[in-house]
Amino acid sequence: MRGADWYVIQVETGRESVACEAIQRACQVASVDSPSDDTLLHECFAPSYRSQFKRHGEWHDEERLLLPGYVVAVTSDPWRLACVLRGVGSLTKILTMGETFVPLSDNDRGWIERWTAEGDRAIPMSVAYKEGDRIVVAEGPLKGMEAMITQVKRRQNLAKIEIHAGAITIRATVGLAVLPKEASRASK
Repeated sequence: MRGADWYVIQVETGRESVACEAIQRACQVASVDSPSDDTLLHECFAPSYRSQFKRHGEWHDEERLLLPGYVVAVTSDPWRLACVLRGVGSLTKILTMGETFVPLSDNDRGWIERWTAEGDRAIPMSVAYKEGDRIVVAEGPLKGMEAMITQVKRRQNLAKIEIHAGAITIRATVGLAVLPKEASRASK
């Protein structure tokens, strides 16, 4: 949806879904009270990622939060949203640089939009192989985005990445399976 930007809102860690619901309710009330035709909140979600985790010797598919302690609100009026957030009653603060609300960068927003859809904001797992000292992503959301990766945890199928909202950097984790080169090509 163009015209509306994606703003990162800090919330209590572990209460991201509850915060999304509270924000949505507060915005519905504000929209009813406001004579404006514009919808204040187009979407509010806690982005997540999918990966495989080993427990008791077996691999399990799981979904975990991409940005623990943060949710994303899609709005064209961050000032009005900030006013509504004051009435939510728990920690809900839009990230700012000084007095300016800072949306997610176009690159990071585009990356999340490309791999998710409204109602299912979970980033799928990527597959990579090691070539010398570097990781080459063969498929998935990190393909061509290797520069985002700051650390790889091969045994845990995880990669640490950085997401940007203006000059603010948020460190996140996503699923990344590093397979032998032949196996990663066979999965294509």
